[in-house]
Amino acid sequence: MVLNYIWIAFFLIAFVIGVVRLVFMGDTEVFPAMMSSTFETSKTAFEISLGLTGVLSLWLGIMKIGEKGGVVDALARLLSPVFVRLFPDIPKGHPVTGSIFMNIAANMLGLDNAATPLGLKAMEQLQTLNSKKDTATNPMIMFLVLNTSGLTIIPVSIMVYRAQLGAAQPTDVFIPILLATFFSTLTGIIVTSLFQRINLVNRTMLITLGGMCAVVAAIIWGFGQMSKNQMDVASTSIANILLMTIIVVFIIAGMRRRVNVYDAFIEGAKEGFTTAVRIIPYLIAVLVGIGVFRASGAMDMLVDGVKWFVAACGGDTGFVGALPTALMKPLSGSGARGMMVDAMTTYGADSFVGRLSCIFQGSTDTTFYILAVYFGSVGIRYTRHAVACGLLADLAGIIAAICMCYFFF
Repeated sequence: MVLNYIWIAFFLIAFVIGVVRLVFMGDTEVFPAMMSSTFETSKTAFEISLGLTGVLSLWLGIMKIGEKGGVVDALARLLSPVFVRLFPDIPKGHPVTGSIFMNIAANMLGLDNAATPLGLKAMEQLQTLNSKKDTATNPMIMFLVLNTSGLTIIPVSIMVYRAQLGAAQPTDVFIPILLATFFSTLTGIIVTSLFQRINLVNRTMLITLGGMCAVVAAIIWGFGQMSKNQMDVASTSIANILLMTIIVVFIIAGMRRRVNVYDAFIEGAKEGFTTAVRIIPYLIAVLVGIGVFRASGAMDMLVDGVKWFVAACGGDTGFVGALPTALMKPLSGSGARGMMVDAMTTYGADSFVGRLSCIFQGSTDTTFYILAVYFGSVGIRYTRHAVACGLLADLAGIIAAICMCYFFF
């Protein structure tokens, strides 16, 4: 229901701004630009879905091998003490906990292509536990918030972009991103727990969250001992080695249980193709709304308004140039990536705005894209408090990113 109102708002606001620009400013290009954006974003949405087909087929095929090989069940048992408290409505030991873990792990490593199919598999499993098939359940919302908060340990793609655009030290945003995304995820968990009345003040959760804090501190310390070149090599190598290890472990587990690994892969790959086709209309709807909103000039007006407000309050407006990346990130990952590249090109990769745009890109995830794709894949229409929790986590990530950038740079 919330997505319905937001989608309508995109078009109404864009139309009103378009009329104002045409009548009072004589801008005859605004409506052609908006209509052109509808065709372009429709094409983009289809191309994204088409591009996902191969990746979905690959990773859902691998997941099917893991299911039949018992790996997913083993992960479910291992994570049961924590997941029972974070996802109290999921039966203890249910295979979906393993799928959720695999998705979160892929996100932490910055492996977006692997995370999406794993997440869609988890969502399908959660839907089997849903008594109201068109309404999001508490576990679905908690899972979506963990995704939208964007916990990332190794932001490989961002460092690659910085290197391509001439940054003297492409990895200098690594620690700020790690800290900002951690605060975003922590906020997402706390806010969603408050909505769902989940008690986090218990021995298991305190140990888990405390352990996460300790791990983050250890990672920061460890990478802090490396040179920039060593950090580049280590982060990229670790991500790819772990990903390949997952594939090999799943295959070996399937062989150990005498599973026909090839047939299991084909079975899962067929599910991936079906899922990719099913999400096309949802993705088109969201991206077209965003495209019209941008083409109308509404995004520019919003940024200018924020700059005026900050200046009126006597604050430093140095961060405002990077805000388009932060504002676009919940709406479109590719749009935010384009704005990040534009910020680095315009201001310089090593400028304050250039670095901050990278931290924005790494500290949150594409909330509306994830909601559209994940909920759309299982036919969820009523999202309840998912949007509110996801956006609050995004807001925490944005604030943390600004603070980290001022602190480090």
